[in-house]
Amino acid sequence: ERDLVESGGGSVQAGGSLRLSCTASGFNFAESDMGYFRQAPGNQCELVSTISMNNATYYADSVKGRFTISRDNAKKTVYLQMNSLKPEDAVVYYCAAGPWITCRGISCLHCSTRYDHWATGTQVTVSS
Repeated sequence: ERDLVESGGGSVQAGGSLRLSCTASGFNFAESDMGYFRQAPGNQCELVSTISMNNATYYADSVKGRFTISRDNAKKTVYLQMNSLKPEDAVVYYCAAGPWITCRGISCLHCSTRYDHWATGTQVTVSS
């Protein structure tokens, strides 16, 4: 049984919005840093956004100003609000728990082996 379950992916037109949710079980969510990776072109696994247990946030330059990450410790859930979506945002998104280990230059499938907590992924499709 997966300890991170994602929902919220789907299809949207360019400029639209989606919200991803990721619910945790079986580990101390409140004391975990949480975040999202995505499978970028060129077989790169990009760290999109993170939120620490103290609510400090990080955003990749490619999504800064468009995506917002948040968490609800009572629900053991992290959210990624994605606005002004572009066709290049149309990839699979993976929720994970830190600590953060670099995955530069490798696929998300390979990256997942470096993490104790990693979701199965949710597809985002953006039509132009």
